[in-house]
Amino acid sequence: MPIEIKEIMDVLPHRYPFLLIDRILELEPGKSVTAKKNLTMNEEFFQGHFPGEPVMPGVLIIEALAQAGAYAVLSMEENKGKIAYLGAVDKAKFRSKAVPGDVLMLEVSIIKLKKSAGIGKGTAYIDGKKAAEAEITFIIG
Repeated sequence: MPIEIKEIMDVLPHRYPFLLIDRILELEPGKSVTAKKNLTMNEEFFQGHFPGEPVMPGVLIIEALAQAGAYAVLSMEENKGKIAYLGAVDKAKFRSKAVPGDVLMLEVSIIKLKKSAGIGKGTAYIDGKKAAEAEITFIIG
């Protein structure tokens, strides 16, 4: 049931170089999503963060989680064609760095959902180990 890039772009407004998910692996619309991002040296952010020691910025890991969560919410019939805007980030923790060659597994559970807003709890894993986590508030517009 993997959902590939083209189908992801049918739901999310993000485009290269800012689309930070490559594939949706599991989806329960409005409830949860599992997505992945393959990190390659071709990612533009690695060129300057940091020269000689490329590391994915933590804020972009949070953005990847937000995009995965947005997919879960925007794939609901009543939200088709809408945009999920980032409203807040709480309880963010970073446990390990993400580097070229890593596969970032993104899991987001929607813990609160109203008509125009909600909260998702996201966790990013690398090799089965927690790399980052955060609660992400979003506004649906």
